[in-house]
Amino acid sequence: MAQAVKQKRQSSQTAKSDNRRPTDVKWKPLFITLAIGIILWFIPAPAGLEQEAWHLFSIFVATIVGLIIKPLPMGSVAILALTATVLTQTLTIDEALSGFQNSTIWLIVIAFFISRGFIKTGLGSRVAYLFVKRFGKKTLGLSYSIVASDLILSPAMPSNTARSGGILFPIVRSLSESYGSKVGDGTERKIGSYLTKVTFQGDMITSAMFLTAMAANPLAMQIAFDITGETLSWTGWALAALVPGLISLILIPFVIYKLYPPEIKETPAATTMAADKLKEMGSLKREEWAMIGVFLLVLVLWIFGSNFEISATATAFIGLSVLLISQVLTWADIKKEEGAWDTLVWFAVLVMLASFLNELGMIPWFSALMGDMVSGFNWMWTLIILAVVYFYSHYFFASNTAHVSAMYAAFLAVLVAAGAPPLVSALILAFFSNLFGCLTHYSCGPAPVFFGSGYVSQNKWWSLGLIISVIHIIVWLGIGGLWWKLLGLW
Repeated sequence: MAQAVKQKRQSSQTAKSDNRRPTDVKWKPLFITLAIGIILWFIPAPAGLEQEAWHLFSIFVATIVGLIIKPLPMGSVAILALTATVLTQTLTIDEALSGFQNSTIWLIVIAFFISRGFIKTGLGSRVAYLFVKRFGKKTLGLSYSIVASDLILSPAMPSNTARSGGILFPIVRSLSESYGSKVGDGTERKIGSYLTKVTFQGDMITSAMFLTAMAANPLAMQIAFDITGETLSWTGWALAALVPGLISLILIPFVIYKLYPPEIKETPAATTMAADKLKEMGSLKREEWAMIGVFLLVLVLWIFGSNFEISATATAFIGLSVLLISQVLTWADIKKEEGAWDTLVWFAVLVMLASFLNELGMIPWFSALMGDMVSGFNWMWTLIILAVVYFYSHYFFASNTAHVSAMYAAFLAVLVAAGAPPLVSALILAFFSNLFGCLTHYSCGPAPVFFGSGYVSQNKWWSLGLIISVIHIIVWLGIGGLWWKLLGLW
């Protein structure tokens, strides 16, 4: 009898537990976010700044805090921010929704859809296996083949998490385990630790090399245009990043190889494994050929389309249309691409907030204020110091997007006020907005994927990240600066 009562009580508790609705809301972080916004709202605007601009700034700060401490998913935080601007009559509903009309936003959203084709058709994995088969006989060559695969895929895959975590990480994990390098049995250092660290760090570099290689890059481009009036075209971005990017891609795997060497130096089995995988995949399918065609088409039009008055966003729509007509992608695939629709919402709101902060005078006011403070410094030293501060402030962020949203506009405005070349300043901060992901195991979307595998300890992740960050700063400010001088950017 007692046993029956106990079972009934347990089943009742289980039923109550099952009936509980899952929730995205974290109430304590939500209270903190709202409290910060409300407190700032009721502080009088500083001298020289309109109250309306200060009110929008308070909503903006609360939004950034929300993106950092995450009381709700990013899209939900963005919706709350949009709603707040309308309910407080800081902006009209048309102004609040203006971000959804921005062509740059649609460029990155459509690029997400195109990147789905690489995953669905298997073309992304095929590219990686081809590089491994050709260059994977030694561990160092194997690491370069993985990085090269990332470089090839990055122009059309704005989700670096999908690119590195969805395509490359499973291959790295499979290669590691095929050499007996597994987590938890003391064999991590055989090869798994090295490949894991190189693949992640390579992804930070490739994300910086193309406008469409990371979701927050177009956000930086839009902010730069609002502040400086300078347009960062797809081709201009890629050309500016070409030399420092390739040098970093060559240096970083070698540096990690020396500082964190794998026990296994020869990997002939990797080429065999890749060959077996390619044999299993068979010859190129119709869908893969179509995907290759679209990839080449959008690259050509992104580079030369301006000569025919075809914008980068129009090019993305052309590529997506071909994929839909050829049935490489279906509308069902488009509807299920949650990352793209999520990006559309938060990106549109952040662009809207940044645009109106500039239009209402917040950014010009801050620029003039900081310009007076740094007026005694040479612009080059100001650029170096602020760029380094911007880089290492990423220790306080778990999202590239949140960091760009919070600090990019302010730092760029100060640099321009100090007399630094606007385009070079915008590019350096934009490149660093990717490269600073090297620092921590929570820095960006791909970081938890690779760190979570367990191959690299937190101490080693941070110490290597710090060393790599110094290399990035030297390469991109030093060699990059000379390259940009040669290009006539300053």
